[in-house]
Amino acid sequence: MPASSLRRFIPLAAIFLIIGYFTYIYDDQVWSLPHFSSSLGGLGATATASAKPVSTGSGRFQPLPSPNTPQQVPSKGDSKASPPKEPSQIQPLPPSKDNNNPQPLPPSNGVSTAPAKPPSVYREVFSVSRRKGNYFEIEFPGFKVFNPNILPHPSKPDTWVVVAQKERGGSHDDFEAIELVCEAVFNDEDDTLTCSTPPQTLPVKPTKGGLCKGELEWFNGVSGPHDARVFYGPKVPYIIYGSRSGYTCFGQWIQDFRGLQQPPKEKDVSNTNIDPIKRSPASVLFSAGTELHRPGPFGEFEKNWFVFWDRHGQMYAHYDLAPRRSFAQLDNDGAVIGEDMSVLAIESDEACMAKYMPKVTSTTKSSLHQATNSLSITLCARADPACKPTEENTFIMAIFQQKFYYAYHNVYRPYVVLLRSSAPFAVHAISQKPMWFHGHKKMADKHAAAEKTKTTTRRRGLEERDAAAAEMFFVTSIAWKTNGQTYHGYIDDVMFVTFGIEDNRAGAIDVRAGDLLKDLGVCGL
Repeated sequence: MPASSLRRFIPLAAIFLIIGYFTYIYDDQVWSLPHFSSSLGGLGATATASAKPVSTGSGRFQPLPSPNTPQQVPSKGDSKASPPKEPSQIQPLPPSKDNNNPQPLPPSNGVSTAPAKPPSVYREVFSVSRRKGNYFEIEFPGFKVFNPNILPHPSKPDTWVVVAQKERGGSHDDFEAIELVCEAVFNDEDDTLTCSTPPQTLPVKPTKGGLCKGELEWFNGVSGPHDARVFYGPKVPYIIYGSRSGYTCFGQWIQDFRGLQQPPKEKDVSNTNIDPIKRSPASVLFSAGTELHRPGPFGEFEKNWFVFWDRHGQMYAHYDLAPRRSFAQLDNDGAVIGEDMSVLAIESDEACMAKYMPKVTSTTKSSLHQATNSLSITLCARADPACKPTEENTFIMAIFQQKFYYAYHNVYRPYVVLLRSSAPFAVHAISQKPMWFHGHKKMADKHAAAEKTKTTTRRRGLEERDAAAAEMFFVTSIAWKTNGQTYHGYIDDVMFVTFGIEDNRAGAIDVRAGDLLKDLGVCGL
């Protein structure tokens, strides 16, 4: 190239480099996720932000301290993921002795085998039984399932009863929701919890409905249980599921789970595949599916309610956490006793939630959702002889999630909330870091192919964004892992946290309960 031409080319090249640099930076900012406050736990510094919540619940909120604005739009299904950006400084727990020879998780189709690294603002939690501390997947041979639940088997050691939603497909399945159940054991060869008995359809009876109108009218023809939560109360196990309502379009139903775990009709029941969680004659509460009530008007689509019990065994239903709490006492037929009790704790709840809840804003389009059933937990160690459950150290524990819509993909971040164990059940503490389950894998670069017509710089930004994103995890339930343990536990007890993965797989992690409570912001402090 002649010297004169070279002199003209250099300034032009410099201009293009500058334009390309700022275009890349802009793309990176637009597609990056909102950041959380980097509070370091304990009583928790809070994120700076203010907001108008999108979902149901309680509290005043402030916006996320980030200029990024992921978008929330309606989507089919409920995809959920948490993208990583920085390595965590948390070290794995030592491996448990109850695991003989676990192996790494096998690669999943379309997903990177490399675990994503969580930002330091997450609390990474590790399995106490898997050698590498990773979460494990749940396998129902011959079926695709998601949104699982795990209960310890009532009589068989190292065996669990697992219930999960069957993935729908085909014209018939689109109108029938099915929950599958089996007994399961750990398979150390591929590090999964796998059915050891043939999966069976949980015999939940269809509910009567037909109250859906307008755009939801098609749902009147849909039958079966949706997104079940299977869990222990103080004495017996229950199932709560969504189905057609007698009061609104879609409601929440409860049933004694033992009545759904009857063995197949055979002359010799000792040879049946499933050893049922046996029904005691003393309890007939919710022996058939019973629709739960709520004070005030029903919403059109009611979801994700959980029940809890006080120290005297009285049952309550918790309907909403945000933007305003709503809960009430229940009668034995699922009806409400009295009024919405949240008004009795509204002053302390709003002050606490304004300080410690994850922040939602109208610009980020995020929202808060209840997720799991409840458990009772005493905040001292079972191994400590001085540890005695009292009203002051025992709380109702549940997990809720913050939802974003990011890059054609829903993002769910799970947090723990503790409620006081006696009326008016005020919020006691909220975790200041979302949980990150060790082994959480990266998403495949599935959007890059669709963006081939975009500029090279734009395409590069999308590819880097997808490489950093992670699979959707949607937490569904919590349960104590030990055989015979029902509703109450201690911080050194091991518990299962279960989750759906990308609405087509099921996973869980077994963790010490105290490991979920290391970043609590305590109300009033």
